Amino acid sequence: MLSLSLILIPLLSGVAAFFIKADNTSKRLAQTASLITLAVALAGSFIQSSSLLAFDVAWLPELGSRFSLLSDGIGKMLCLLTAISLPAIFIATEKNEYEKKGSFYGLMLLTQAGLMGVFLATDCLLFYFFWELALIPAYFLCSKWGGEKRIQVTFKFFIYTFVASLLMLVGILYIYFKTTDHSFALQSFYHVKLSVKEEYFGFWLFFIAFAVKMPIFPFHTWQPDTYEQAPTAVTMLLSGVMVKMGLFGVIRWLLPVFPNAVARFDHIIILFCVIGMLYASLIAIKQDDIKRLIAYSSIAHIGLMCASLFSNQQVGMQGVMIQMFNHGVNIIGLWIVADVIEKQLGTRKFSKLGGLAQKAPVLAILFVVMALANIALPLTNAFVGEFLMFNGLFRYSIWMAVVAGISIILAAVYTLNMVQKVFLGNIVAITVNASDSSRNVNLILVILVIIVIVLGIYPQPILHLTQDSVQALFTAIH
Repeated sequence: MLSLSLILIPLLSGVAAFFIKADNTSKRLAQTASLITLAVALAGSFIQSSSLLAFDVAWLPELGSRFSLLSDGIGKMLCLLTAISLPAIFIATEKNEYEKKGSFYGLMLLTQAGLMGVFLATDCLLFYFFWELALIPAYFLCSKWGGEKRIQVTFKFFIYTFVASLLMLVGILYIYFKTTDHSFALQSFYHVKLSVKEEYFGFWLFFIAFAVKMPIFPFHTWQPDTYEQAPTAVTMLLSGVMVKMGLFGVIRWLLPVFPNAVARFDHIIILFCVIGMLYASLIAIKQDDIKRLIAYSSIAHIGLMCASLFSNQQVGMQGVMIQMFNHGVNIIGLWIVADVIEKQLGTRKFSKLGGLAQKAPVLAILFVVMALANIALPLTNAFVGEFLMFNGLFRYSIWMAVVAGISIILAAVYTLNMVQKVFLGNIVAITVNASDSSRNVNLILVILVIIVIVLGIYPQPILHLTQDSVQALFTAIH
C-alpha cells in the first residue's frame, strides 16, 4: 500500500486542485500534498517488508496486465528524489505568479503521480500508462505558462516525445506477443525467448524512446529550447526528475530484456554519448544565457550516465544509481538561482550581469556550492558518482574514458565562467538595486547544499539503498 500511496496522494490532490478557485488554497494544497508524499517516501526508504512495498491487483486481465507496483532499491531512490523535488520547487517558487494557479498546481501534481508510477510499475503496459501520464501534463504546463516561443517549442517537444512513445508502445506489444504466457509482467518480459534479429528490432524501438527522454545526442534538440521557454518550476521538474525516466527505462526494461542487442550495439551508443558530452559542453561554453547553459550541462551529465550503463560494468551502474539522485539535487539548485536572478533582474544574460555577490552574498555562496557540485569537485555529492562511472567506462574502454574525461575540464570552464560573469567583478547598472534571495529560497538552497555536502562525504545511504538492485540487474543481464 505504501507504493500505491505515493501515486494516490499527488493524483487525488492534483485532481482536487483543478476545482479550487482560491489561488492561495491551491498553492497550499500542492505544498501540503508534496510534503506528505515526501514523508511517505522517506518512510518507505527504511522499510524492508515486501507486503508494504508491493501492490498487485487485477487491472486488465483479458490482456494479461495487472496493476502491479514494487518499490525496490532503485524505485525507492527515484521516488525519494521525486518527493524531494516537488516541495523544493513549490517552496522556492512560491512568489511566482501563474494564471489559473489551480490548473498549474494540479498539472504539476499529476506529473508527479505519473513519475511515481513510472518508477514503481512492474507491468510494462502499466509502465507505459504512467509514462504518458507524466508527459501529457508537462506538455500543457509548457504550452500554457511558457515563454513567448512556447507554442512552436512545445510542439517540437510533443512531436519528439509522442513519436518516441509510439515506438515504445509498438515494442511493448511486440515483446508481449512473444511471451509464453501473453503477459506484460516484468518477469515475463525478462524470460521472453527472442531470436537475435527480434532482439535487435525490439531493442531499437525501446532505446529510441528512452534516448529521446533522457535526452542523448542526437535526440537532444528539443531539450534546450523547452528548458528555456518552460516556466522555471516546470524546467526544474523536467531536468531534475523527468529525464531520469529514460535512464530508468534503460535499467528496468532495456538491459535485462535485450542483453544480446546491448552487447552488439553498446559501442555505438557509448560513442554517441561521448560525442554528445563533448558537443554539449562546447556549446555550453559559448552560451550567454543561464538557462541554456544549464540545459546543455544537463545533456553532458546524462550522456555520461547513459555511457556508463552501456559499459556493462557493475561499478559503473552503481555510479549511475547515485548520480541520478545527485544530478537531480544539483540541477534543481542551479535552476532555483537562475529563477531568482531572472525574476529579480529581468534577464538571464551573462553579458548584462556582474558583481551580484556584493548585493546578494548569501545567494552567491549557496550558488557557488551548487556550481562546484556541478563540476564534481571532491567532497561534493557528484564526485563519488562520477568517479564510479568513469571507473566503469575505463574498464570498458580506456580511450572512451579519456575522451569523455575532457568533458570534466570543459564543465569547469563553463561553470566557473558563469560564476565569474554573474557574481564576481564590478556591479553593473542592472545589479545596482539587486537584493539577496528570500527566506524560502535560502531555506531550500541550504537544504540542498546540506545534501550535497553530506552525500559528498558519506554517500553510503544511497549506495546501500540501491546495491541490491544493481546486483539483481547485473544478474538478470548475465
